[in-house]
Parts: sequence; structure tokens; C-alpha cells
Amino acid sequence: YNMKPTLVFQAPVATRSGYGDHARDLLHSLYKLDKFEIKVISTRWGQTPMDALNYDKPFHKWIVDNMIPGIQQKPDIYIQVTVPNEFQPLGFYNIGITAAIETTHSPLDWVHGCNRMDLILVPSEHSKKSLVDTVYNEQDNQTKQLIRQYKIEKPVEIIFEGFDEEDFGTNEVAHITELDSIKEDFAYLFVGHWLRGDLGEDRKNVGMMIKTFAMAFKNEKVKPALVLKTSSAGFSVIDRETTIKKIKEVLGKDYKSVPIYLLHGDLTPAQMNGLYEHKKVKAMLNFTKGEGFGRPLLEFSLTGKPVIVSNWSGHIDFLKQGAVLLEGELKPVHESAADQFLLKEAQWFNVNVSKALPAIKDVYKNYDKYKTASYQLGKQNKQNFSLEKMTKLFDTILNQYGIYTKIQPKFQQLQLPKLKMLNK
Repeated sequence: YNMKPTLVFQAPVATRSGYGDHARDLLHSLYKLDKFEIKVISTRWGQTPMDALNYDKPFHKWIVDNMIPGIQQKPDIYIQVTVPNEFQPLGFYNIGITAAIETTHSPLDWVHGCNRMDLILVPSEHSKKSLVDTVYNEQDNQTKQLIRQYKIEKPVEIIFEGFDEEDFGTNEVAHITELDSIKEDFAYLFVGHWLRGDLGEDRKNVGMMIKTFAMAFKNEKVKPALVLKTSSAGFSVIDRETTIKKIKEVLGKDYKSVPIYLLHGDLTPAQMNGLYEHKKVKAMLNFTKGEGFGRPLLEFSLTGKPVIVSNWSGHIDFLKQGAVLLEGELKPVHESAADQFLLKEAQWFNVNVSKALPAIKDVYKNYDKYKTASYQLGKQNKQNFSLEKMTKLFDTILNQYGIYTKIQPKFQQLQLPKLKMLNK
């Protein structure tokens, strides 16, 4: 008799997205633990391509071989990786996994979604706080008396997004030929999507970062470069041309005065590691307004090079010391960036440009001073935030909540031996 609990894992496992990366890593941990009978339901993630699975990798082949179109029989454990308003309790025990929100609090339907599950897992202290601190009060319209209060009642645990030791922090570095065209010896790198929002209001704050970089080095005789690994929604030619247009609009007449390079297109994890490790890439720069975790920031920190980033949200878990943390303040989400999840009444981080500008310049002028701290940061993150460490933490949490023993009695048809009549 099979004593392993049945587990259905529903997630965007085939997509080229942050949620897709996270989902594949979590599934790999469950696969390595070998304590469940696992089936996988693959879902979409917006408009991101669904071609991330490679049959040449045994684990990816295992994912495809164990995919099912839907749930025919209620599993012992059901894990769903998505935004909380989509959480559905389809198993006897239900786990919702989400990166939560980049702002200070979450929508009401996220509270309801989390309370439909038995356990919520998030990747950072910030993402946990954005959920558990969200409280909605329902009042009587006339008396203004409190009728009821909505908040998350289910347990929320943190499990960080571990980096893959096979792809990042290794000595085997893929060569990115596109970077050979960079004339400058010192380049800052930005990695992330350029999302909706006016100048200074989009979530990654890409436009204001570019503008600040230009202001910092416009009058330098020997200028560093800025490499942008970015796009809006995909990797099409139209998207590339739109991104180039946006860069020129930010810089205005000065767009030729500072060296900015756009690296647009899909890179494998090994190629991303090659980008991080490239000898001309000296530091990572990011003015983000909020991160659920910040996977590229962790991956880049493994190089031992300086990370210059906003001093708020998910990435602070692994960039507490050794990074250049930019000052700023919390401000409401601008209407140009707001949507059904990013609420206008919520807040996120706004980098103080006047203080960020000299900080960026100082890394360029006194690079060796920052390298010592960033090198130590890289060593610590290699030890503490690997995929192997994530798997061990996942195992601990599953044990803590008794997940391995949650086996429901199942109907088994009784098979009796056939009787043979010996005589009449």
C-alpha cells in the first residue's frame, strides 16, 4: 500500500516569469524530498511565453511527464502558486504560495483568498508583512459602528527563493557576445521589466533611474556605461523599439551624452550568470519601489560586486549589510501605475534622487572601497540562500505543520480471488 500523500501542484511552471522561476524551484524541492506522489497542473502567467521547460533536463522532463489537465480526485495536499485572490481549496489540505504585493498592504479579495487556504507561504519578511498587516473594517453607514473586521486568520510562513547552484555563483561563465560592443570599462547593470506608470512612478522606477544616471555622469570626461536588461511585456521587435523610444524620451536632448546600452531578449539562466559576471559589469543599479523578493538582486550579489538599491521591501532580507542602500520615503501608488492589485491608497518606496546621485558616483570613484563589503555579502548569500538551503527550510515547514502525515482514507475496490469448483 502506498503511504505517500498525494499532492497536486498548480502553478505557471512552464512560463518565463518570476512566478515561473519560483514555481519550478519549489516543485524541484518537493521532487527532491520524495515524500509525495506528485502531479502537476500547468497554468499561464499573463502574456509571458510558456516555453521554459527543456526536455534535455531530467527534472523538466519529469514535470512534463507528470502533468495532468485537472483534478479528478481530491488530493491529500493541494499547492497553488499564484496571486491570493485566485486561491482555491481543492485538496484536503491546501497551501497557497505567493510573492504577495510590493506595496504596504493588499486588496480585500487577497485577504479572503488567503483565508480559504490552510497555510500561506511567502518569500520575504516584506511580503508577509504586506499580508498580515492588511486589515479592512466594515462599518454601519449610519452609526459608524464596527460591524466586522477582515484580516488574514491563517498562518503565514516565509520561505525564500533560493538561487540554483548549477547556474549562479559558479566559475563556469557563459560569454555574452552582445556585451563586446561596450566601449567603456565600467558598466552599471539594471535587470527588470519596465512596467506601466509615468516617469518616476513605474514599479521598477526605470525612467527615473536612467535620468539620475545621466545627471550623475553627464559632465564626466570618462563616463561609465549603463546596461539595461529590460523590456515591457515580451521580446518582440515592437517591444524593443518601444523601449528604445522610452529611453530617448527620458533623456531628451541629452540622450547621446551618456552611454546607455539596451540588452533586449530572452537569456537562459547560464547567460544571465554570464551577464552578471562579465568583466565590464561592475555594479547593479535598481531604484525599485517594491519587491516581493528580488531574485536578480540575489543572483547578482553572488558575484561579490556592489549592489545599489532602494532601502525597502523584500530584497532587504539578503541585502542588509554589504549593499549600497538608497534613502527615500514611502509615497502613495500613482494613478498611472495603479491597478486592481496596486491600490492607490497603498504606499511604496520613492528613492531620494538628490541623495542617490552622489551615492552612484561614489561607487564609480571609489570602487575598491565598496568591493570589500560586497565580496563578504556574496559569500554570505552563497551560504544562506541556495536552492539546497531553501529545500531544507521547505522540509522544516512541511514537518512543522504535519504535512507528511496528512493522508486521507481512500476507497479501494476489494479484489477477491475467483473460486474454482472442484466437484458437484
